[in-house]
Amino acid sequence: MEKKHSKTSMDLAAGLGFREAVSLVIGTIIGTGIFLKAAVMAQLAGSVTAVLLAWVVAAGLSLMGALCYAELGSRFPHAGGEYVFLRKAWPEWIAFLYGWTRFWIGSPAAIAAYAVGAATFSAGFLDVHALGGRAVVAVSLVWIFTIINCFKVHFGGSVQASLTLLKVVLIGGLAAVIFISAPQQNLARLLAHEGFSWGQVTSGGFGAAVLAALWAFDGWNNMPMAAGEIRDGQRNVPRALIVGLGVVTIMYITANLAWFYGASFEEISTASSTRYPEALPAATKAIQGFLGEGGIAVVSFAFVMSALGAMNGSILTSARVPYAMARDGLFPAWFARVHPRSQVPVISLLVQGVSASLLAATGSFDQLTDYVVFSSWIFYALAAAGLFKLRRIGGAFSGYRIKFFPMIPVFFVLMAVWLMAQAIHSNPAACATGALLIALGVPIYRLFCIKKLIN
Repeated sequence: MEKKHSKTSMDLAAGLGFREAVSLVIGTIIGTGIFLKAAVMAQLAGSVTAVLLAWVVAAGLSLMGALCYAELGSRFPHAGGEYVFLRKAWPEWIAFLYGWTRFWIGSPAAIAAYAVGAATFSAGFLDVHALGGRAVVAVSLVWIFTIINCFKVHFGGSVQASLTLLKVVLIGGLAAVIFISAPQQNLARLLAHEGFSWGQVTSGGFGAAVLAALWAFDGWNNMPMAAGEIRDGQRNVPRALIVGLGVVTIMYITANLAWFYGASFEEISTASSTRYPEALPAATKAIQGFLGEGGIAVVSFAFVMSALGAMNGSILTSARVPYAMARDGLFPAWFARVHPRSQVPVISLLVQGVSASLLAATGSFDQLTDYVVFSSWIFYALAAAGLFKLRRIGGAFSGYRIKFFPMIPVFFVLMAVWLMAQAIHSNPAACATGALLIALGVPIYRLFCIKKLIN
């Protein structure tokens, strides 16, 4: 039986069209990874071809997940994304634990990471110290975009579309400059000296490179959280997921080809990463030879715009999860309150902004993100697996249906299990902490159950 909505809630306005939906997909996926991941992937995979193959494999796996979410989003085009999918397919407490983890840890940490990344790279073309320092700039960015999203959702969606278009143009422009300006011998060097062997593909390093690429693709699940505000959601949610992920895949492969075309494999593999924290990013190394010192400012600006687009998309979509939970009586009722003029969940946005600001100011989000990465894939797998139950009990359905069912969701679930096993093997402490953070939501869920019984 469906739960009654909170008396203080009202429906959200369907102010987003197909363009804004695609922008949310592209904008929340492409953040900082396109500029930074090439370095660590080169270190792990061992050759340019292996790196590009890792991107292709990650794109294929992400597409499978997006196809699962496309059918789920077409079946349930409501605010809340995975929370709605999980609640429809599994016991309520599973959906609650997802929302608990997402709102209090996952979303604020991601927003803070984008804000701090943007503040850090803005030093390439702004005097950050004169503005109060990195922490002040990061917190200010969180609140600027939180306030933007407190207006009508069409306004936040238009900002998202503009930022996404700008980042696509900037990244495409950087790649074009490299391809046009680099000497022809760079192509010969790329083909002759990159040292590819099929043994690299079967190595553990290749699996770790795929894992790194999958983190760069993370975010394809965000747009369905705002499905309740997308016009003709049953049709536009799956279309936007598929089109958006296709554009992202083309951009990732094109950009990485450009980075390796503009700089040697050795230069890319020693770019900014955990192993070389003080080095320049891969994209900066690739472009600096053609634009000189100005290349640092250009890449820094592109990085900042990309991070801001991802942050705006995360702010817009993530606030819809506690809104949906509150409507079901699983979160405080005031999270479901919608401003009568803007018709967006303002309280949810403001609380989310406070959490993200604290993390951005203290810089403690990196460790939290490591904890949540593991837990996120638990819920991705559960959502995709829920398709089997929903198809069995759902009856007639005229929306989008995955082709090659059940192979695609089965393969995606197996891939998610593999990723979790990889994460446990490489960082068992973070995974155990992530599981503990999820478990902390169990007594809170019991309290809401008691409250509903009393009411």
